[in-house]
Amino acid sequence: MPVQPMKSIAAVAITEGDPLSLNQIMAAGLSTALVLAILGITGLMSVVNRLVPLPVVRGVQLSQGIAFGITAVKYILKEQDLTKGKTTGDRPWLGMDGLVMALSALCFIVLTTGAGGGGIHECGSDNVGLLEGAEDESITRRERRMREGRFVGLPTALLVFIVGVLLAIARDPGVISKLHFGPSIPHFLTITKEDWKIGFMRAAIPQLPLSILNSVIAVCKLSNDLFPSKDVSPFKVSVSVGLMNLVGCWWGAMPVCHGAGGLAGQYRFGAKTGMAVVFLGSAKMFLGLVFGTSLVQLLAQFPIGLLGVLLLFSGLELAMACRDQNMRTDAFVMLTVSVISLTNSSSALGFGCGTALSALLHARNMDLWVRLWRRVSHRGPASRRSPSGYDILSQNPP
Repeated sequence: MPVQPMKSIAAVAITEGDPLSLNQIMAAGLSTALVLAILGITGLMSVVNRLVPLPVVRGVQLSQGIAFGITAVKYILKEQDLTKGKTTGDRPWLGMDGLVMALSALCFIVLTTGAGGGGIHECGSDNVGLLEGAEDESITRRERRMREGRFVGLPTALLVFIVGVLLAIARDPGVISKLHFGPSIPHFLTITKEDWKIGFMRAAIPQLPLSILNSVIAVCKLSNDLFPSKDVSPFKVSVSVGLMNLVGCWWGAMPVCHGAGGLAGQYRFGAKTGMAVVFLGSAKMFLGLVFGTSLVQLLAQFPIGLLGVLLLFSGLELAMACRDQNMRTDAFVMLTVSVISLTNSSSALGFGCGTALSALLHARNMDLWVRLWRRVSHRGPASRRSPSGYDILSQNPP
């Protein structure tokens, strides 16, 4: 299962005026991990997963996908200062990090992968197996792959990344001399009571709703859509997030979690089995052991425009998982959650409003309001019978 940094903790640590210290960031990650592990072990996360309506989860996914897409377009069109999370101006057309380079990468991905999808399972489509069974058996595997939008299995994301690394070296050839061999030795952190307090209040509390929704519930739904034959439970995912951080954060590792965006992105670019994650993790461990933190010097020169292109397709793939909500009521709830989440930049608020809206619609379908009105009206003065035995409403003898 892919992992990614905890975005809310990272945003608080980087963008706020009073940045968090390393110990406070680790305290936030440990606090979030402990809560998720407890929810998973006690079974409460599974209960939440069963109770949350699917349109609400799809709304969270849609808002995340659109948010990724909006950020990606900003990365492509505008120059960025990622350390401050600010736009510094329009991106020039030419240059190693220009618009032409980003648009060329975008066209390359579209030409080689098309609209994506067409893999193991079309998200949310119950008729895929029937449609595939009805196809003419004379269609070759290559023709089917071409029609589904995949060109000979090219690792497009890897190729774009390699081009980005070469461009980073070309932009600053001196970065090669800044690389040094040997890993950076981690140190066990001593977290004070004040660090726990600040980390939990400022970073863990905002991160918890996002982790529960996007890192556990949405991941389970999306994983079951993409790989219906695999058993991915909230227990496994939440405990996995907890164990990763309860071990790594004590040594200064960035708090991480599973995410629907990362899963959708890797699936979009061809990762169909767990070996893709094993390959990626092994490559990162190798680079970390060989170059240590000096590798950051090289990654700082990576073209942001190419990064935006990769993020754009990841966001689109995550949003397209919501196309199964074709009933009007389901689409209404999903879009409500998405609009509220995007407007307030809060998945938790969108989740709460969507859950309440779904409950109201469910109550309406069960005619609860009609039953309640009848019960109240029957207790009113008009429903009382007169002493003579006549029904006051009908004026007819009983």
